[in-house]
Parts: sequence; structure tokens; C-alpha cells
Amino acid sequence: MLNEYGDEQVLQLAEVPDPVPGPEEVLVQVESTAVNRADLLQRMGLYPGPPMAHEIPGLEFAGRVVGRGERVGGVGVGDAVMGILGGGGYAELVTTHERMCLAVPDSVPLSDAAAIPEVFITAFDALVVQGGLAPGGWALVHAGASGVGTAAIQIARSIGASVIVTASATKLDACRRLGANVAVDYGTDDFVQAVRDATSGRGVDTVLDVIGGDYVSRNVGALRTGGRIVQVGVMGSGQAQVSVGALLMKRAQLIGTTLRSRPIEEKIAITQRFAAEVLPGFDEGRLATVIDSRYPLDQVADAHRRMGSNANVGKILLDVAS
Repeated sequence: MLNEYGDEQVLQLAEVPDPVPGPEEVLVQVESTAVNRADLLQRMGLYPGPPMAHEIPGLEFAGRVVGRGERVGGVGVGDAVMGILGGGGYAELVTTHERMCLAVPDSVPLSDAAAIPEVFITAFDALVVQGGLAPGGWALVHAGASGVGTAAIQIARSIGASVIVTASATKLDACRRLGANVAVDYGTDDFVQAVRDATSGRGVDTVLDVIGGDYVSRNVGALRTGGRIVQVGVMGSGQAQVSVGALLMKRAQLIGTTLRSRPIEEKIAITQRFAAEVLPGFDEGRLATVIDSRYPLDQVADAHRRMGSNANVGKILLDVAS
């Protein structure tokens, strides 16, 4: 938990009272959780979590239901579940609304399932729901080797779309193995030109951007007329200069989004749509978890350092169960 903001050393294990599920909530004994970029920002005081009795980071979980409220009907004690959270995932026990629970696919070990919820729901929401990506379309995904990036590549290919990614040179092959049609070294190559070459000058239908900064104006240059840019992070900078004229000429949309701040009704809606449209892909062999590394919960500081170094390909998991 966090008693103060700062570097990785402010992350401390502590005993806190067990959470109590509300009437429509379940109590989950957590098997594993995962580190997300938002956790690092929260640790530094740049992205505060929701009001809680104790400030505990963690945006997702996988585990088994050990208790439930009196109005819960669709989830039973002992069920293997996973899901997204507003916070609190770095813990042995969490509570969540029963309709925020996703059944863990049969093909995915429970200990690996925390690699799914946050990044796959984020990628699906950004590319398909808000970004409008459809079969036959083209997507540009920045940070293609990140958790969201590796999920986005797979989702794009699973719906019959093509995908161009940016990544550092050492991660390009990993992106190609996941199904990226074109992998661009952001350190040496021009992704706008790469998009034009790949699409015969048309541009991409959807951009999924976690970088921000000067990427935003370049994204407009990579976009087709009527396309959409979905901004889900600002790893580079939260400030950008964009030609409004270029947006107008392309009749483009620039959409900013996060999952964490949405009302519970919207979170339930996207969770349930993901369950129906995407989750079966794991058991069908079209989707897979991408796990970079895993750490026991008492080594959470090391896990944060790993993510802060930008060395990971895919998810960094925290094993909670002993």
C-alpha cells in the first residue's frame, strides 16, 4: 500500500481490514494481479486512485470467489474469476460487482489470468468500440510490445484487420510473431511514411496511442479521411500541438479515454461486451496471454522498476497467493 508518494521504495506491505462485499458484490481471494503504467503514476502521486480506506494500487485481479452479497446470483463461491478494478488489486482480497467478473477461460491457468483484463479490455474498447476498427481495416498501434500493444495486435488480427505497430528495435520481432503486419522502429524510422507505404497512401482507420506528445500530430498524418485516433495514455507528454485544419480536412476524430474514471454502469457494459465478443478467443486459440515476467507481491518494487525501465514485452504479473 501507499502511505506516501515517491520511488519504488514507498510501496510497503501492510495488514489492513478485510473488505466486505456489498449486496451485489463478491469477495475474491486473489491469485495474481499485474503492474500497469497507471500504477507507477499513482505511486508518484500523478494519478490518484479512487477514494478508499487505504490507498492500494492495482487495476486488475484473478482469483476465486470466497464470499458474496445477498443479491448476487450469477457468480458462485469457488468460481475462478478475473476483472478490472478502480484500485486495490495489490491485495489478498478484493471486492467487485458480480457483473464486473469475467470467467477465467479454461485454457488459461488462474495464475496467468491477471494478464488479461486491463490490457485486453482497454485494447478492445479503444480499437473496436471507440475506434471503429472493422474487418479489412488498418490499425496503427504505438508501443506495440507493451501490455496494451500486445493485446491490440491480437485483437486486430482476430477480427480480420491489419495492424502496424511502433516499438523499439529489440521488440520488433516479438510484435511480428504476435501478428503485426508491419513493425516500425520508432527510434530510426518514420511511422507516418511506413503507414502510407503499407496502405498505398490511404492511411489507417484507427490509431491506438499511449504516447501522446508530438505523436498526436503525426497520428493525424497517418490517418485516413474519417479515421479515429484513440488516446489511452501519455507516456511521452500530456501536451501536444495539433493542426486543427488537418483534423478538419480529414474529418478525423481525436478521442481521449480511460477505464478507471468511468461510472460503474459503463464499466459493466464494456466488461460484458468483452465477455461476449472477445473472451471466447482464448479457448479458440486466437488470443493468448503475453507474460514478460512475474514477481511475488513482496517484490513489487522490483516489478515497478522492470516496468519503469520499459524493458518488458507484455505483462508483468504479481503473484499474490503463497
